[in-house]
Amino acid sequence: MTDTKTAVKQIRAGEVAPLYLCYGTEKYRIKEFVTLLEEELIEEDQRDFAIIHYDLAETPVELVVEEAETAPFLADRKLIVVRDSTIFIAGKESTKIEHRVEKLLEYLGNPTDYSVLVFLAYADKLDERKKVVKAFKAAAPVLSFAPMNENELLGWITKQFGNHSVSIGSSAVEMLLKRAGTSLAGLSVEIEKLSLFAGNGGSIEPSDVEKLVSIGTEQSVFVLVEHIANLKLQQAMAIFYDLLKQREEPIKIVSLIARQFRIMLQVKEMSGQNYSQQQMAGQLGLHPYAVKIASEQAKRFESNRLRHILASIAKLDHEIKTGAVDKVFGLEMFLLRLGA
Repeated sequence: MTDTKTAVKQIRAGEVAPLYLCYGTEKYRIKEFVTLLEEELIEEDQRDFAIIHYDLAETPVELVVEEAETAPFLADRKLIVVRDSTIFIAGKESTKIEHRVEKLLEYLGNPTDYSVLVFLAYADKLDERKKVVKAFKAAAPVLSFAPMNENELLGWITKQFGNHSVSIGSSAVEMLLKRAGTSLAGLSVEIEKLSLFAGNGGSIEPSDVEKLVSIGTEQSVFVLVEHIANLKLQQAMAIFYDLLKQREEPIKIVSLIARQFRIMLQVKEMSGQNYSQQQMAGQLGLHPYAVKIASEQAKRFESNRLRHILASIAKLDHEIKTGAVDKVFGLEMFLLRLGA
């Protein structure tokens, strides 16, 4: 299996493979890779007709192969981008399309030199039992786009600011992650905004991030729990009251608090079984950075204390839903007891 960084270097050096299979849950990085191919392969004034998109939920793969075998019109090469949800990954979407995969296997053995065919499978892993997956791994670059680990993510953020000729320190990066989350698409928007604020050659401070980066409900609850873990009750309650001002439903806040404490307990128990952060992230379906923060939060609580908190949240949820307690008052008292 080809390393993604190697594939990028080869493309920039003009060494482009006739087929690629990109898989993983990091859609933003996959999009970046496709954009790179577009920019390196196709002249800007030819992109309207030399870049073709297909979805295998709607189009049989044999028609995609026919497209690849058809010479390009008014261009030297064409790029064919194909979204897959059935051929390379396990499970099937509800579709009536039947695919003649043998046509793709034949093409894999003898691709044209004027088409670049890129398959995108948005799943954390491929179905290794399938013949087509084994054939691709033997004949073409198969690129994994998994969520970055902590160091990769921090490096990516710093590099994005560097591309704008803006510097940022580690404390400001931490603040950015806590407010914007780990989605690369969301982070890129905030990086663009902060870079425009700082200007060419400027720098970003934590106070700039706090002032300019809006924080969503899920991230607000994340920071609220962080304050609870650090015994900063006043800051935690301030976030709670802000959420109420934004008309967030208390029952949703309860659910998000429960989720964060549940993650903390799971991470604490898995750490005791010597799981790595990457393994925990895979098991829990979380970003490795989120696992790292949850692990740090969990260190401030005993496992039994976390179980007791989760039981209290479940009781509060039941009381709110049955009308036994006012939802705002009930959640407020729960947070005060928790912070105490």
